[in-house]
Amino acid sequence: MSLENKTIVVTGAAGGMGRATVDMLLKAGANVVACDLNTDSLETYQSFKNFLSFAGNLVDEHTVTEVFQKAHQKFGSIDGLANIAGIAQSAAPIDEVSLEQYDLIMNVNMKMVFLTCREAAKYMKKQKRGKIVNIGSVAATRPRPGLQSYVASKGAVESFTKALALELAEHHINANVLHPGPADTSMLAKFTKAGGDVQSTRKEVFESSVPLGRLIQPEDIARSVKFLLSDEAEMITGAVLHVDGGRNI
Repeated sequence: MSLENKTIVVTGAAGGMGRATVDMLLKAGANVVACDLNTDSLETYQSFKNFLSFAGNLVDEHTVTEVFQKAHQKFGSIDGLANIAGIAQSAAPIDEVSLEQYDLIMNVNMKMVFLTCREAAKYMKKQKRGKIVNIGSVAATRPRPGLQSYVASKGAVESFTKALALELAEHHINANVLHPGPADTSMLAKFTKAGGDVQSTRKEVFESSVPLGRLIQPEDIARSVKFLLSDEAEMITGAVLHVDGGRNI
């Protein structure tokens, strides 16, 4: 699954899944544009000729425009987009969720996906090719109590991606959604209700819910993202890929 000389924009690049994806794509020969609020943890890649980092808030449309402009100027094309950036919801009943919390979750998990996909489409349409992978969540398929706003945001990502796949098909652009299960990253702890025991929740709620018996590793997601961005996924579009150890069943 070589991605030699293909330019891939990765959001949430400094997180667990994002960093694993950046590493895997670079090793596959891709030009990687790594985006996050803070990219200090990606310093090790700065000397790579096929690497470009961008620190900024991708909920702002002018920032998104700038990212893609710089990526195209440096590498000459936009061949793929991997939307890995996301924010968790601390489990809470709906009457305890503020409008500010809801807006933040929807902005990061859905508005950012809209803005980056919109910008990517401008370049991909001209090229008559491109692949988009948006990260959703198994929570959209198997919701848990107290995560209503997060579930809504990820459900929106799934519906949006399917609609996008139909719309962009005539331009030979693929769009797919990947639903991770409970993952062994720092984000997992943020789903614990305020004041809750993170370790017991991790073991008794999340890990025990995975039929294959372990939490999903960042590399599990990175491998699947790489596949969906590759030429081997040429006829896959509008698909929902669960990488969750069977949690969705």
